[in-house]
Amino acid sequence: MDSATSDARTPLGASADNGLKIVVVGGFGVGKTTMVRSVSEIRPLSTEETMTQAGEAVDDISEVRGKTATTVAFDFGRISLDAHNVLYLFGAPGQERFWFLWDRLFSGTLGAVVLVDTRRIDDSWYAIDRLEHHGTPFIVACNDFGGPQHPPEAVREALDLDPRVPLVTCDARSRASSKQVLITLVEHLRARYAGHAAQPRQEFV
Repeated sequence: MDSATSDARTPLGASADNGLKIVVVGGFGVGKTTMVRSVSEIRPLSTEETMTQAGEAVDDISEVRGKTATTVAFDFGRISLDAHNVLYLFGAPGQERFWFLWDRLFSGTLGAVVLVDTRRIDDSWYAIDRLEHHGTPFIVACNDFGGPQHPPEAVREALDLDPRVPLVTCDARSRASSKQVLITLVEHLRARYAGHAAQPRQEFV
């Protein structure tokens, strides 16, 4: 399995001139920071802070007992698609008290990954609702925490997911797995925008 962190610093090529913004969203402790770290080609910018007992009265940590740090603003990483196109990855904080930051993060976003922990699937509803409100295309990725596997149909029903939205499984700790999630998103965006471009223009007379 690939490491979730890397000290490699890959310089951005001089020919790169098209930056594409992608946001990774989801509930508290679903693995957003881990995914950005695993797939980024640079050492990611992280705003993680140590969780303290004072925060227990604010954040529900009953389902994430092993979590010792949490994102308080956003995570940032980068991955080059080719010589000219670069994905800029932003991981959004999951706690409800930081949701006010999401609308800012969604500004200028090409697409999004909704990361889901199927043990706490209700935590994903707000992310999907906000993305649909903004009209932001997204896919859903179920992060593997080693629990029981749920059929895709059951996950779709639980999330009330549009059948056109891709649903995949992943291991956010694995670079290869996280990369495949991003490939799925890019292919979804390409198909979506190609479909829009193919629609005939309406003429007004």
